[in-house]
Formats: sequence, C-alpha cells, structure tokens
Amino acid sequence: MAEITPEQLQTWLNHSRKYAAAGEVASYIPELRHAPRDALGITLIGCDGRSITAGDCSVPFTLQSISKVFTLLLALIDNGEAAVFAKVGMEPSGDDYNSMLKLELVEPGIPFNPLINAGAITITSLIHGPSPAEKTKRIMQFFQEIAGNAPLRINEAVYHSEAETAHRNRSLAYFLKDNAVLGDDIDVEDVLETYFNQCAIEVHCSTLARMALVLANNGVDPHNGRTLIPRRYVQIAKTFMVTCGMYNASGQFAIRAGIAAKSGVSGGILALVPQRWGIGVIGPSLDRKGNSIAGIHLLETMSAALDWSLF
Repeated sequence: MAEITPEQLQTWLNHSRKYAAAGEVASYIPELRHAPRDALGITLIGCDGRSITAGDCSVPFTLQSISKVFTLLLALIDNGEAAVFAKVGMEPSGDDYNSMLKLELVEPGIPFNPLINAGAITITSLIHGPSPAEKTKRIMQFFQEIAGNAPLRINEAVYHSEAETAHRNRSLAYFLKDNAVLGDDIDVEDVLETYFNQCAIEVHCSTLARMALVLANNGVDPHNGRTLIPRRYVQIAKTFMVTCGMYNASGQFAIRAGIAAKSGVSGGILALVPQRWGIGVIGPSLDRKGNSIAGIHLLETMSAALDWSLF
C-alpha cells in the first residue's frame, strides 16, 4: 500500500477543489448557507500517531448526519443489539435520507436503517437519560471521549435554525410515534430537541479524523490503548457506513472508493482505512444527493491511488 506525502495530498486536494463549483451549499437549514462554498480540507490521523493535513482544515462545521454513527454506537451500548434492531432495520432504503415513503408502505413500518433521518430519530429516542439536556450531555461526553477529549460545543445558531425549519423531521417523528416505533413514554419534542442538538455539534477536520481513528482501530484508541467501544458494535457501525453512509449514493461510493464513510449536509465526511487512518474532510458544496462533491472526488482519488478499497 502506497504512502502519503504532504505534497501529494496537497496536489490531490488542489485538483479536487475545482469540483466544488458544480455543487451548492445546503440551504434547507438556513444557517448552513453561510458556509464557504469553495472550501476543501482534509486531515488524516494514523494509528501510528502520524497526522497529515491539507487545505481549509480550520473551517468549523457541524456534524449533522455524521453524528448518527456515534449515537447508534451509544444506543447499542445503552440497550444492546436486539433492542436496537427491534426498532430499526439493517437495509439500505434506496430513498432520500428524509423520506417517509417506506414507513407507510413496508411492514413492519420501522425505519430501514439507523442512518436515514427516521432511523436516526428512533436511535436518539433509545439513548438513556431523564431529559433532553441529560441525553445531550451524555452524547457530548461520549463524542468527546472518542475524539481524544477534544473540546466540543453545540453551535446554537445552527441548532435554532434547524429546530425552527425541520418540518420534515418533525413529521417523521410524529409518524414514528403514530406507528408505535416511538413508545408511549416517549415525548416527540424531547427526542427532536436531542436530535437537533447532536446534529449541531461543531467540529473541525481533525476532530472527525480522531473519531474515525477509533473506528479504524476497532473501538480501541490507539494513542492510549483504551477500549472505548465494543468491537462488535464498531463492526455494525462500519457496515452501515459502507451500505448507507453516503445517503442513496452509498453503492456508487463503495464501488469507486470502497471505504467506510459517513457524510453530512454541512459538507463533512468521516472516513477510515482499517488499522491505518482516520480521515476528516470538509467541503460544503454538495451534490444532488447531499454529499460533499469535492470531498467525494478527493476520497475516490486517494483510494484509487493508495489501494484503499476494502473490496
């Protein structure tokens, strides 16, 4: 497997940056419109401690859907595999990430997987805690630990922007409640408050790369040897990342890049190379599927050059 030099990484990034012109910054959450459209940055952190960066890595962004990977892990830790998958399925949906179509058409009416919005809202409802504030606190603590105790904060402007405009997510949540996917003891607005908070957690490329590194190392922090997540649960999360992590472009990305990854509509991508690299990318210009258009090109270019594909 070929090595990476900072010079080569910068060359790849410069080539991929021009693809940002073909996309658009997310606008359905109004606060995300302010992101720099042409930005592109990447950080790689190795299991051996090596770190390489290129581009606009100082640009902050919110996790958005990337958070779904880690709330899934926390829900598995809290409830176990059987309880979680009684509420959500294990299959790609083939629909947009915010679709509710199959909730009504396909029995038993549970979300197809934890990485579409309906599934992620369901997963958030399973996280233990007596209130949205306590659940959010646990999520923040869990994310911080995986990120090597990097300081994290909730971007309040993004939180409020999402909470005030998330009509589709609110509809999904109430549909889930009507379908008894969310139990009688679950308050829909409490679940949504926690969900909007987790999506609004602000990070940098280095934060994503550090979180991805723990997944790349099967739940063990390679920098201190601590097991942070059971290996089985990491296996589950990485499988979902391959099959569902890039919305309904996941199959295409699996063929072209062949690595586990999860994107968010802020333009972030978390990716990993098993036993080698945790990767964080920011590129706010999105394609029609909601993925960073320049970020995807960069990861596909690197995977081909460095023989990263799992397949």
